[in-house]
Amino acid sequence: MGACGSANVVAGTEQERTSSKKIDEIIRKDKKGLEHEVKLLLLGAGESGKSTIAKQMKIIHLKGFNAEERMPYKEIIHSNVIMSMRSLVIAAQKLGTVPISAENSSKAAIFTSNTILFDQEITPTIADAVKSLWEDEGITQVYERSSEFQLNDSAAYFFDNIDRIAQPNFVPTEQDVLRSRARTTGITEIAFDLQDVHFRMVDVGGQRSERKKWIHCFQDVTALIFCVAMSEYDLKLYEDETVNRMHESIMLFEEICNCQWFNETAIILFLNKSDLFQQKIQTIDLNICFSDYTGGCDYKAGCDYLKSKFVSLNRNKDKVIYPHITCATDTENIRFVFESVRDIVLRVSLERSGIA
Repeated sequence: MGACGSANVVAGTEQERTSSKKIDEIIRKDKKGLEHEVKLLLLGAGESGKSTIAKQMKIIHLKGFNAEERMPYKEIIHSNVIMSMRSLVIAAQKLGTVPISAENSSKAAIFTSNTILFDQEITPTIADAVKSLWEDEGITQVYERSSEFQLNDSAAYFFDNIDRIAQPNFVPTEQDVLRSRARTTGITEIAFDLQDVHFRMVDVGGQRSERKKWIHCFQDVTALIFCVAMSEYDLKLYEDETVNRMHESIMLFEEICNCQWFNETAIILFLNKSDLFQQKIQTIDLNICFSDYTGGCDYKAGCDYLKSKFVSLNRNKDKVIYPHITCATDTENIRFVFESVRDIVLRVSLERSGIA
């Protein structure tokens, strides 16, 4: 984590610790006002990391994923590996970069065949092809241009672990589960108890086709967590490759933030994928997305700008937006951030009950 996301990760600020103690004291004195359910709604555009946050809640508050629960992700991970390499091979052909070496041309052909779309198990042949292509200069160069086409964020992670993933007895780790990507359709929920308070986190798909379902989740929301992928300021939507992903998130957040449904709802902003953002901003200036940004290729300046940009979209002077820099695949980061979220949510819940 960089300067903007790592400060006080373990201990928190003195103000945060004092606030947390006060919340704990109030809860101990009067639990009756918190007997109802605390509903957290996860919203955001597709690929913003909402589902990964929900998975982290299971890891942090529900003893994680056991081996049996992790096994279904093997199929998803195999598909992620195959489709990511397919994207790279096709992009290498279209973008006209350094061609894939002649010795790997037959291996590249595996990923452009229609057969690979229907049988997505990583066989020894496919594993060998992935390994060889990942080391091929043609694929390496096109990977550097991944902002010009659609590629899974975790492609490099899975390619680097191909030997382990290809083993017949492969059982995904929790980190593999967090890195896996399956499009969220419909509405999924995870429930957990924290300090005698029952939380229910609701995750809905972020793609445009899924958003019509959002309104069905708006009732009785205690707090809304809106996820933004910080690193996607140079990427286009899966659904519409003429639209910048960050611009889409801004449009969505402004609409949600000022929606009448959430006039009295705490809104927590997760500026997510901070690890990828920190890597990217070293070479790709944020001003390619925001012409008024003048901070250069500086991580902290970029974080501060995005915080200010999103918070400024709030038109309700009485409403406070609570921004956090997050890395959804980092369990300790999310554990720390959720402590702050918990304090915010319980404070709002207590105020509604007339206790605080």
